[in-house]
Amino acid sequence: MFFAIATIFALFAIMVVARPILIPISFALLISFILLPLANRFEKWGVNRMAAALFAILTIILVLGGGIYLFSTQIYSIAREFSQFQEKVIHIFAEATAWLNSNMRVVPNLEKDELMDQLKNWLSRSSGSFVQQTFSGSAGFVTGLIAAIIFTFLFLIYRAGFKQAIILYFPEEKRERALIMLKSIQQVGQKYLVGVILIVIIIGLINSVALLIIGIDYPFFFGFMAAIMAIIPYVGTTLGATVVVSYSFMTNESLWIPIVVMITFWFIQLVESNYLSPRIVGGTLKVNALAAIISIIVGATIWGIAGMILFLPITAMLRVICLEYDELKPIALFIGEQNVKEKSIDTKTLSKWGVKIKNWFLK
Repeated sequence: MFFAIATIFALFAIMVVARPILIPISFALLISFILLPLANRFEKWGVNRMAAALFAILTIILVLGGGIYLFSTQIYSIAREFSQFQEKVIHIFAEATAWLNSNMRVVPNLEKDELMDQLKNWLSRSSGSFVQQTFSGSAGFVTGLIAAIIFTFLFLIYRAGFKQAIILYFPEEKRERALIMLKSIQQVGQKYLVGVILIVIIIGLINSVALLIIGIDYPFFFGFMAAIMAIIPYVGTTLGATVVVSYSFMTNESLWIPIVVMITFWFIQLVESNYLSPRIVGGTLKVNALAAIISIIVGATIWGIAGMILFLPITAMLRVICLEYDELKPIALFIGEQNVKEKSIDTKTLSKWGVKIKNWFLK
């Protein structure tokens, strides 16, 4: 028992200390799972392994770059309106503070105009440190992104050697089971990512159409931004809705628009949580709610937002590994959904093109 507890603490210490290198490697591993079928297709067309891996990475970069370019004008317009949002936030905060002070008298002789001037001065003083923190965070993100792309490329070109090296660690009579285990781990990560991409596309389109009908500016940007934030399990959808509701509150005089946006996102989240996700993603992870929540909390504690995204599929992969060892099967039972009726992906509920995309990736 002592050695088991010591090993767990050692693993956590390693994950904290080696965070700058482990996060890009973890993202690269998941990305390589989804790019593997694409790289295999290029190789079947006669392209060598290194060029196939490069073409697969370039394909996803072009897709992401096209999406960013598509929304670039909207991002620029929103950035230009930021100063107006700041003025309105200061005005609302000053009015609320002055009203509370007039009723409770926390600070004597507090005037709204004086408070607004103080807030503006504070923002101007803190803007330098904010810009510095933003630059530092952006530089760290770009560095991690470049590292993840490099690791993905290396995983794709050396995948056969990595797989063979892992299998050689097992006794000869168990190497066939080890190969099956590795394939199961790959399928878990691959199906999870494909499901998440489908969810983002479907929810993004639904959000965008709903915001367009309501009359919110930049509906497709905010619709897909909220859908992308849903990648963070459980809390991402709420965070995305909060951003859109806040924007609608800042840009509309009437309170009915933010209320309608809030109700619309609540309904969309209800449909996504109870209908779409269980049928598209739920059948791939087979992780119960308790283990999922614990994994998200632990991931957020160790790796921040990256941990919230990564630790759920990592937990599902851990379940696959634990099932192969009798000593670790209790952990697999704790993680899994043995007491819940499992639902596989119901392709009848997906559109014709959705099924084709899923089969194309998972083939």
